[in-house]
Amino acid sequence: MKFDSIKHFFYICVLTPNLMTGKIARLALLFLLISVCSCKVNNRKQAELLFPVIDSATIAESEKLSKEAIADIVQNVASPVEIAAMLQSLSVPFSADYLGSTKGVEQLSTNFQKATMLGIYGADLGYLNIYEKTGNSIEVVSSIKQLADGLRVGQFFDYETIKRLSLNKTDIDSLLYLSVSSYNKIDEYLRTNDRGSLSALMISGVWLEGQYIATQVVTSFPEKKLKDRIGEQKIILNDLLMLLRPYKGTSPEYSNLYALMEQMSNLYRDVKVTYRIAEPQTLEKDDRLVLIQKEESVVEMSDDELRKIVGLTMEIRNKLISGE
Repeated sequence: MKFDSIKHFFYICVLTPNLMTGKIARLALLFLLISVCSCKVNNRKQAELLFPVIDSATIAESEKLSKEAIADIVQNVASPVEIAAMLQSLSVPFSADYLGSTKGVEQLSTNFQKATMLGIYGADLGYLNIYEKTGNSIEVVSSIKQLADGLRVGQFFDYETIKRLSLNKTDIDSLLYLSVSSYNKIDEYLRTNDRGSLSALMISGVWLEGQYIATQVVTSFPEKKLKDRIGEQKIILNDLLMLLRPYKGTSPEYSNLYALMEQMSNLYRDVKVTYRIAEPQTLEKDDRLVLIQKEESVVEMSDDELRKIVGLTMEIRNKLISGE
């Protein structure tokens, strides 16, 4: 059984209750979210992708990237939902200190700021939902709606339903599905309407906030599984640079962000990520047990490399939130 995207998996969990219900569905959700993320980097090796390979790639070339190539990048960005699911499975307690402040959202004036913060708040929303802190998410949801409206994509964010589910604290699975689905629709709309630069910023914001939460946690909970997940981001970061590269000369903001992300990539230079055959996994499909053979990553990263990545991640993330 193969999940092509987070949305595909949520569809199975939420809309096919005959397969998974109640607490069993919740546990399966957490387990499979982690499993999907661990497979994502490996899946990208299965197909030949069409990317511009030179620094002089133009915006026009970026907009002509194949849908498959862009979808592959989006799919491989470590979802904050998956990061949060991993943290919860490791019994890491929730902390509101990891969340970005929603104060001053109305003062964000540029589309660069709005798109980036839309991604950051989307990651925070996923973290809140997984930990079922839905009562705390209303301000985040309201900020997301305000930013989406400012970028003229508010029609794809189901604000009223998400707000209602958050206030009622009832159907967490549906809340997760709607949140992720809304972001998928926003991303697709931006990419198909010649606004790929904003899509790249939103995706970068999602990735950066997920990376920030993971790197903040690892300083207090140095779990190997979490360290490995941070190390695996070397592959994802290369994809993000491809998305951002064509736009790096369009504004000082973009240029500064790209330079900082390049610095991050340089810190990952000596991190080694290899693959080996993992134990097969058994899943239920059409009332039958299916054996799935997978690969797992082997990450080699020193404590000093991790420390530098933690520090630069915090620096970049805080600069974006402060508008510097």
